[in-house]
Amino acid sequence: MRQVQKKSLWTLAVLAGAALAALSGPAVASSHREAPFLTNSPKVDGTDFYMFRSYAPGRSGFVTMIANFIPFQDPQGGPNFYQFDQNALYEIHVDNNGDAKEDITFQIRFKNTSKRTALTIGGKQVLIPLINSSTISGVNPASLNVRETYTIDMVKGDRRSGTRTRLAAANGATEFDKPVDNIGDKVFGGTGGYETYANQHIYDINVPGCGTGRVFVGQRKEPFYIAVGKIFDLFNLNPLGAESGGNKNDLENKNVSSIALELPVGCLATAADPVIGAYATASMRQARLINPIPASGINNAVKEGGAWTQVSRVGMPLVNEVIIGMDDKDRFNASKPRDDAQWANYVTNPVLPAVVETLFPSAKAPTNFPRTDLVTAFLKGLPGVNQPKNVVASEMLRLNTSIEPTAQASQNVLGVAAGDNAGFPNGRRPADDIVDVSLRVAMGALCVLTGANDALGVGCKPSDAPAGGLPLTDGVRKDANSFKAAFPYLNTPLPGNQ
Repeated sequence: MRQVQKKSLWTLAVLAGAALAALSGPAVASSHREAPFLTNSPKVDGTDFYMFRSYAPGRSGFVTMIANFIPFQDPQGGPNFYQFDQNALYEIHVDNNGDAKEDITFQIRFKNTSKRTALTIGGKQVLIPLINSSTISGVNPASLNVRETYTIDMVKGDRRSGTRTRLAAANGATEFDKPVDNIGDKVFGGTGGYETYANQHIYDINVPGCGTGRVFVGQRKEPFYIAVGKIFDLFNLNPLGAESGGNKNDLENKNVSSIALELPVGCLATAADPVIGAYATASMRQARLINPIPASGINNAVKEGGAWTQVSRVGMPLVNEVIIGMDDKDRFNASKPRDDAQWANYVTNPVLPAVVETLFPSAKAPTNFPRTDLVTAFLKGLPGVNQPKNVVASEMLRLNTSIEPTAQASQNVLGVAAGDNAGFPNGRRPADDIVDVSLRVAMGALCVLTGANDALGVGCKPSDAPAGGLPLTDGVRKDANSFKAAFPYLNTPLPGNQ
């Protein structure tokens, strides 16, 4: 009996970790197009952030972090497809002492170079209009008309004024090639097709002071799954229907652009505390001048300068999308975790459970205000699970690096709430079902599980959440075997000829 109670309390604590990702209203799609400004700048729109102990055989001593950008990519998006913005700064920040300030930042910048491939037409050399001139294989082949490369800087301390180190591959090279997007099966018709080509762009990187990691930057199949169309349509589905196969995944035919790093645990966590927090951002220059007569070449249409200005931020899933009010969405994307006290009202008095009640009057929203349970879960992490020893309240994805990864075949997509301690909200893996967990917790599952005596001190009880015991779902689910078994874990992007 004692053992059962212990397990129940553990499950209880973990459910709280998902609480802020309150996917409980008519507007959810992770962080795709979540703020007004980003609808104008999709190249810097961060969609999802994943962080987990690597679960591929032999890689358990590593942490994988994946930041996805450029949402809703149609595979046939030529002729330029979906290049990163070479005028932008993409970053992954790690806080390893709980003070809400970055201690390590990985900065990725891109450069596009035209090879000015030309054909002789009627005796004249004419530039081709396509990103490739023939089939493609290998790294930077002659048939690739535009070469996209990137660099990685590791910054210790403040992201702008800290100590900077340019990371290099095993051969000393500091510039890495990004594979072109999956143009189509004919272009990559060799042995293994596109995935063989893409895998040649996985690089070992030397990280001074802690060993060797890996990096991959390139297009992947969109991993997030959700019945987004029906949810946007005022939750036009049966929320108590089948958990799998009840609705279609509206992102199934989309691609996304990924920045994936796999680093030794010792590169990120300290001996003093195994819990790390992390989030991804994108920044643009403050000033932009549009060239009325662009010169021939790539990236000559604008001139940009001034200080870097953060325009995108994503840590825990769904935060800006369904928690932050419409008028504050751009402000949230520009903010930093150390300033997150300004968003407290959105956590303590969330709007979305009330919206669910208006759509489904029998599903009564929780009545415990302020939602102190969400403050602990969302801004600090759960004690004994993923809360840093000395924590300053702030929003980011947190991972306890001392918890061993769960093998792919044994993962439960409901994460620690279902007994899989290596899953959400202790980090986030590609298959973790953020939607269903969040729906249930938003409507008070934690209040039901904590019991009338509020055993964990979360500030609510079963009577506060009449709908807290309902198995709410959007009817879409995948499992870990739906994804690759090794780095970069996300699947081969869909080809443009589909």
